[in-house]
Amino acid sequence: MIHVLAIITAKPGMRDRILEAYRGNVDAVRAEDGCLAYEAVVDASSPVPGMATFGPDTFVVVEKWSSLEALQAHAVAPHMKAYARQVKDFTAERAIHVLQPA
Repeated sequence: MIHVLAIITAKPGMRDRILEAYRGNVDAVRAEDGCLAYEAVVDASSPVPGMATFGPDTFVVVEKWSSLEALQAHAVAPHMKAYARQVKDFTAERAIHVLQPA
């Protein structure tokens, strides 16, 4: 199993526009072969003191894939290419962390 943390930072004030596009794409991603989980998360509305936060312009997509091959197919899927074009002008930075169980 492969785990992915995709940390997406929007340009100031643009996070909701990216999340809107994400929501429009999520069903297609979840229907992909090998997709076990695909969920966007943001900082808790009442953060715990002393814990780190990402801030108002960032969200994280928490993903699980059955294999590295499934993840690689996801990365080049037509709906993902369309999503990337749709959000590129609103995105400041993204970091994709691909992880495996320890």
